[in-house]
This record gives sequence, C-alpha cells and structure tokens, in this order.
Amino acid sequence: MATQATPARTAVAVGQVEGIFIAPAAGAPMVALERARVVAGRGLEEDRYFDGRGYYSQVPPLTGRRLTLIEVESLEAMARETGIALAPNECRRNLVTRGIRLDALIGKRFRVGEIECYGERLCPPCGYIEELTGKPGLNRAMTGRGGIRAEILLDGAIALGDVVDLSSIAP
Repeated sequence: MATQATPARTAVAVGQVEGIFIAPAAGAPMVALERARVVAGRGLEEDRYFDGRGYYSQVPPLTGRRLTLIEVESLEAMARETGIALAPNECRRNLVTRGIRLDALIGKRFRVGEIECYGERLCPPCGYIEELTGKPGLNRAMTGRGGIRAEILLDGAIALGDVVDLSSIAP
C-alpha cells in the first residue's frame, strides 16, 4: 500500500528584502540598516514616523505610513525609461524588495521576515521627494512605481535577505 505525499505548499508571491532604510527626522538622509526592529502600530524603531517626526506625520490619515516598500525593479525601470537614476536610499521608502509585485499585496496580509503586515495602499511620489533629491522630473518619473504603504500587525525583526511572502498567511 503506497502512501500519498502531501503536496508542498507553493508561494502565491515571494520576494526578498534588498534594502532597509530609516531617517531619524523629517528630511534627514536615509540610513541603511542590516537589521531593524519593527513594532506594530508604530513602524521601524528610530525611523521618523515611529515617533511622529516625519514630514507627513501631522497630515491625516496616518495609516500606511508605518512601513513603505518599493520594488528595486521599479527603480531600475525608471532609470532605463527616463534616465533618472534613484539610489535605493534616495527613494525614501523603508524597504526595497526584489522579486515580488508589491501592488499584489494591497488589501492582503503578508510577512516580511518575522513581522506580519497589511498592504494598505499605493505610495505615490510627491513633490517633497523631488525637492529632497534635487532631481527635476523625479515625481513624474516615479508615478505608477512608487511602491506601497503597509500597516504592521505583528512585531518582530527584519533583516537584509528576508523573504517577503504572501503565502504564509492563512486566508
């Protein structure tokens, strides 16, 4: 009598963290980290939005400002298509990912390393990023590729190389 193997669980969407960034205050340069502690309802420790020190901290709604993510593929495509190169630390997003379509995470729960998140909404570019970088046309070049905003549901640590995974959350 043969035993039947349990099918392996396949990932719906999986990517990887290539960059982790925080800024200690509004307008301050982004600082690259190898690891970060993340707190539900607050964000990345020492980041400007963790304690309400970000440029948009006083502008409602605050939801979705706890964690921002962008695809490195979007930055690469923008450079190819528009000639405007933006380094991962210049995009003002907390996490830079590779291998996952982030807009597929909107309205869904997903994991990044130890933390659990909810994809809140798109993160469109604003004039402020163009002002900070001094790159004319950046706002327009980033349109449609600014990444997403997420809420943090479960505390934990994240590190470079961590998996961004939609499949590990029960429906």
